[in-house]
Amino acid sequence: MDKRQFLSAVVLGAAAPAFASAPKTTSSVDGPTLLTVTGAIGHGNRGPLDPALDQLMKKQGLKFDKAHAFNFAALTSLPAVTIRPTLEYDAKPHVLAGPLLVDVIKATGAVTGDKSRLLLRAIDGYGVTVSLTDVQKYRFIVATAIDGKAIPLGGLGPLWAVYDADHFPDMAVKPVNERFAFCPWGLYHIEVQQG
Repeated sequence: MDKRQFLSAVVLGAAAPAFASAPKTTSSVDGPTLLTVTGAIGHGNRGPLDPALDQLMKKQGLKFDKAHAFNFAALTSLPAVTIRPTLEYDAKPHVLAGPLLVDVIKATGAVTGDKSRLLLRAIDGYGVTVSLTDVQKYRFIVATAIDGKAIPLGGLGPLWAVYDADHFPDMAVKPVNERFAFCPWGLYHIEVQQG
């Protein structure tokens, strides 16, 4: 073992107990949260917005008393659906996989009805409201993978609310660059709104 490896091992070994005893957050989710669902949900698994630590949500004007947080494992534990839409970015079909958006909402214990709506918000601040009826009709998924690989942050992910526009005549007739206005990539927050 050379001197650099030895020093690294000593420093990391000394720091390990400090990391192991770090305080737990109010969330019952292990691992980083990728998606936070608020609004008309069940009891939730995390507390209210923390104005000090939830900086992106605070800057985008979010307010909530409870939320349901999903990490990657929680999302990929839901039954996955595969779609193959032609994407506007290269006009080629790609394989996208992830749980149905309605299944994600159901997992939160959300109270929904015929007039319920979902406000889908991306990390860049883009937000769009979609009726739950359209989410079900178009079979939106929360894509976690594209072409067999996890969707990277800095690309279209790590999560993308999307549907297979090619399979719906009212969408397929539109130019490809107009089919995905209701599909925010970089999805990180959903607000369930009762109608």
